[in-house]
Amino acid sequence: MNIRPAPQADAVPRAATTDRAFEPLDYGLYALTVVAWSASWFAIELQVGTVPNEVNLVWRFAVATLLMFGWLVVSGGRLRIALADHFRAAALGVLIFSSNFLFFYYGAQYLVSGLLSVVFSLASVINLGLAALVMRERPAKRVLIGGLLGFSGIALMFLPEIARDGLSGSTLTGLALCLCGTLSFCCGNLVSASCYRRGLPIVTTNAWGMLYGTLWSALLALVQGKPFIIELTASYLGSLIFLAVVSTVMAFAAYLTLLNRIGAARAGYATVIFPVFALLISTGLEGYRWTLLALAGLVLVGVGNVLVIRGRR
Repeated sequence: MNIRPAPQADAVPRAATTDRAFEPLDYGLYALTVVAWSASWFAIELQVGTVPNEVNLVWRFAVATLLMFGWLVVSGGRLRIALADHFRAAALGVLIFSSNFLFFYYGAQYLVSGLLSVVFSLASVINLGLAALVMRERPAKRVLIGGLLGFSGIALMFLPEIARDGLSGSTLTGLALCLCGTLSFCCGNLVSASCYRRGLPIVTTNAWGMLYGTLWSALLALVQGKPFIIELTASYLGSLIFLAVVSTVMAFAAYLTLLNRIGAARAGYATVIFPVFALLISTGLEGYRWTLLALAGLVLVGVGNVLVIRGRR
């Protein structure tokens, strides 16, 4: 899963927004980002089960937090932030590095991993809706059409599942949880934008955000009396390392580098591509069954995201 507040286009140097041809390094960074985020959804499925979801997040982001702060120390990055900015980082942690994932971990109990990624791909659409609501930014007509197509595509993809399970069935529950997780992520993006406007480095903000998110998940587990256990199996430990190291730190570094090399608009197409690969993984490993409605829905989601992303350029 993509673990990052969406950086603002203004954070990208002007030279990076040109339409230059991809270089070999760009292809490598793009491949790493897409593969890491595509596979992360199945890794989440492997985490769900024995260990409480809140505790899963504690282990995952404790490792990622140590790596992020280590990254800052080695690179000579900024560590200290003002007290007021710690409150922003805490909000970021609760919304993006805790609640966002907690909803998806619970949603994974009801849906195959590929469908989780498709719902999350609506983040670009919901981001613009929140911007219109909170910041009074009027979206372009193409963006509105893209948003409508995106949500219509989700409806088509889930229609066969809902028809099978009923409106009160597990599919609808999973969909609702994933939509809440996506909304939490998008609210966190508003906090991230506030941090950017204050001139806070993205890596520094996210390192502190991960720390606060870890502490919030630990508090939730303590309040609910969840046991702090770990599953000593190859699948659990492997998925934990993959999620913390590859999907969080490595993919995050690759995406930020890509963002600065090719610009936010073209880098954003990763959110269009990774649900396709995630669904292919679900098909091979979880037995996801394609239908004509699901295929048509995926196309609509992809086209809708493209319209939204291109509409922001």
